[in-house]
Amino acid sequence: MQSLVSAGVHLSRLWDVAAAHRLLCGGYRADPTRAWAHAHNLDRTAMPSHTNDLFGQLDDSEEPVLSSGYLSPSWAATVSPPDRAQQWAAAALTVAARQQAQLQALPRGVTTARSESTAEMLAVELAATGLPLDTTIAETIISNAAGPRPRNEADAIAQRIRRDNEVLAHAPVGLTADLRSPLQVRSLVRALGYDLPDTRAWRLEQLRGQDPLIDALLVWRKAERFATTYGYAWLDTHVTNGRLHGAWTACDGAAGRMTASAGLHSMPADLRPAVLAEAGYVFVRADLGQIEPRVLAVVAGDPQLAAATREPDLYQPVAKALGVDRPTAKVAVLGAMYGQTTGHGATALRRLHAAYPVAMAYLDAADKAGQRGEDLRTFGGRLIRLNVGDDEASMAASDARYRAGSRGRYARNAMIQGAAAEFFKRWAVTVRARCRSLGAEIVLCLHDELLVHVPTDAAEATVDLLRTTLLETARGWAPDDAVHFTADIGIVERWSDAK
Repeated sequence: MQSLVSAGVHLSRLWDVAAAHRLLCGGYRADPTRAWAHAHNLDRTAMPSHTNDLFGQLDDSEEPVLSSGYLSPSWAATVSPPDRAQQWAAAALTVAARQQAQLQALPRGVTTARSESTAEMLAVELAATGLPLDTTIAETIISNAAGPRPRNEADAIAQRIRRDNEVLAHAPVGLTADLRSPLQVRSLVRALGYDLPDTRAWRLEQLRGQDPLIDALLVWRKAERFATTYGYAWLDTHVTNGRLHGAWTACDGAAGRMTASAGLHSMPADLRPAVLAEAGYVFVRADLGQIEPRVLAVVAGDPQLAAATREPDLYQPVAKALGVDRPTAKVAVLGAMYGQTTGHGATALRRLHAAYPVAMAYLDAADKAGQRGEDLRTFGGRLIRLNVGDDEASMAASDARYRAGSRGRYARNAMIQGAAAEFFKRWAVTVRARCRSLGAEIVLCLHDELLVHVPTDAAEATVDLLRTTLLETARGWAPDDAVHFTADIGIVERWSDAK
């Protein structure tokens, strides 16, 4: 695909053998020999391996398929088009046809595979296109947080020591700590009288203003993150010609969410002002609204929850049904999907079973299956691997129960997150296919958010396109129109302008 994109070829539809294999088999590994074996119902544990070991078994076959029926590992490893392009194409077509037949057994398997395949090309395009980023603004933000660009390594070390000392100056007399060691920081905070289970940022934020060391530590963490992860080296490594480039994957190997490197999925909010549209362009930003509970309403087939989605803010009717305020209702719904059964919203969570029995039964069934170690499939057909390994049989009972509980929580969440990822990617590839005629291109896919770089005079048309394609995606993905999907769509010059 990289060769196609580099040549300016942007296929509107395709079948990606690796994407289809990941859908069928779960996980991320999808090399040609593995995909071939599964498509031909061959035992993958008996697959021959390719090795450069001098003492290993050599496979000098010039044919792609061995007498055992497996794809030759050495052939697959050494083939270089165009000299064997016809053989590669024939093998790929054979696997694709068999994959389509296998996916026919899943209600939405083939359509999901097609959108997942196109998402693979979108991932390659995103890596090549990059995200517009103004390095002058970015350097100013970094300098304000972490200091000026170091002149050399000695200067970088000196800056690091100064940042540390600004925190340690507030420590009790005689105490010091390595601020990069969570255990030492916890001991330092304990010496101030705060016995915390950990020193995560959100815990320390609750203590802001109560001790100067805590306040200095929070400032230090922000500066340290810029200095080490999102600093000058980050800009020098990943920004070329005003675009931030990272590697993209269309599937994370778990529930199927898109991922990206180079900080594209975890960029600090403070850096978003540097994500600035180029001259003559703007961003059209679209963020799916309350996507997870809306997806739950679809995959569970819950008519009561579906009715709540007809409101722009579905947590309002849910709150009314539960007899609680909106924040509590939101915590309860998210807790149900993440397996959080204690703490704030626990009472309302119990009421969910009475108000939305179908949705809760769906989540509970996934949880129980996960605890038993049974593999599951998402709404679109992706395999969620939960099979119990042999090592669990020898575990202590308490450890086995803990692991089973963790699997159950993961299962209930993966079934929703996985389906939401399938919906999002189907929408994204539809937008991709339609926006090119407007001179627009997708430059970021962040969980449930799309950022489209578009000529200023085509911005309103792009907004209309995003709304139309969302409605089209929902109608094609859900079995009926009972569940309403919404998105916050707006035109901005920089990412930080989005609300």
